[in-house]
Amino acid sequence: MGALDSLLASLGPAVRWVDGQLTVVDPEALQAHIPALAEKAALANQPEKGVAQYLIRATAQALGIIPSSIHDLYMARGRGEVPPSFTVPAINLRALPFLAARAVFRVMRELNAGPVIFEIARSEIGYTDQRPAEYAAQVLAAAIVEGYRGPVFIQGDHFQVSAKRYAKDPDAELQAVRDLIAEAIKAGFFNIDIDTSTLVDLSQPTVQEQQRLNYTLTAQLTQYVRSLEPDGVTISTGGEIGEVGGHNSTPEELRAFMDGYNATLAEIAPDAAGLSKISIQTGTQHGGVVLPDGSLARVKVDFETLRLLSRIAREEYGLAGAVQHGASTLPEEAFSKFVEAEAAEVHLATNFMNILYKHMPDDLRREIYAYLDEHHQHERKPDWTDEQFYYKTRKRALGPFKKAIWGMPTEVKARIYQDWEEQFRRLFRLLGLTNTRPLLDTYIHPVVVAPRMADYVDARVVGEDTRDLAD
Repeated sequence: MGALDSLLASLGPAVRWVDGQLTVVDPEALQAHIPALAEKAALANQPEKGVAQYLIRATAQALGIIPSSIHDLYMARGRGEVPPSFTVPAINLRALPFLAARAVFRVMRELNAGPVIFEIARSEIGYTDQRPAEYAAQVLAAAIVEGYRGPVFIQGDHFQVSAKRYAKDPDAELQAVRDLIAEAIKAGFFNIDIDTSTLVDLSQPTVQEQQRLNYTLTAQLTQYVRSLEPDGVTISTGGEIGEVGGHNSTPEELRAFMDGYNATLAEIAPDAAGLSKISIQTGTQHGGVVLPDGSLARVKVDFETLRLLSRIAREEYGLAGAVQHGASTLPEEAFSKFVEAEAAEVHLATNFMNILYKHMPDDLRREIYAYLDEHHQHERKPDWTDEQFYYKTRKRALGPFKKAIWGMPTEVKARIYQDWEEQFRRLFRLLGLTNTRPLLDTYIHPVVVAPRMADYVDARVVGEDTRDLAD
């Protein structure tokens, strides 16, 4: 394959390729070649793009950088072996993921931090133009350059069923989610958040009936995930009981979902591992609540609900705890409260994108806003100001302008990187991650799953409209 020979040559004598096996000969020399390989993994055409993604994963695994499941750590927390003294950040890197992940790994090494998750949602895969293999390659490339070694947790966030499409054609919509799960697992996503909470039916008379379709489909999709697991890997699987932005979740809803889920899974897959965590709603909205002047409203999070539901999840169901979505735009003083509320995981995305737009060159920002004016006016609500419209829709430009964003001047990207690094450092400290690396050494035993070139070069994926899905 010409692309393989060319890309191997670009790595020079730092690697050796013999009989389809890659060996790293000089890790330090290799680091200098990885940024160019990461760029090809994001921006090149096939087959070069897929080969670059494959080589990054093969190189990472040769160095001991292993895509892994966080399941065993979460189960230990559910058993009470690991105290709820930290909250795991799950970070959605929508733009410049190689650069952003470098900042994450640098701070992780500095703080001796262990459990950090890199994730991307079904919706984001669409509007950022990053398929799972591309996203995973960017994260693993960053780990190589930053000298990180050990497990890397890559997660499918909100692998969500569209209520609108499910109503029109249930089989087709469920198949779309199954196809995405399969694609993601092949790319090294060994953590999957199933989200059928869009199908909760509040018109039903009992909470059990309201949650029935949600827990039934979550159990069926869990069974599907288990059927695709590589040998030795138990994929960490999450469920969700309430849409972010809806009413706050209740103990009754949590118990109705978990009891129904456990009973259904035991019936259809008696020996299958269940969920490791549960996502709830406590007052946040994805992207934050933007005011007419473009600033963000202060959102009140119900930390008491978060604490109560986390404890029920752990003590009654053996899960790691509850998961908080839509938190990155909260004031930083709120983050230590997630630890106090014993939250298992907190999902962070929008504010990292806001930092990107803050430093973006004016001419590129104007070009993006003109694009939004032309292509996304249908998303505008009648009472929105321009500031609200651009804030709410500018994520839609990340895919169409991916190459332009990668091509921003070096000094601009340096300022973005600095802000990202400083924020990750503050957040990781507030979330209690300092000196948590030993937990990974104790509970996580990475399994090397050899990538298949065909999954990167010959994969046939179809883009989809994900505008009605959560981030």
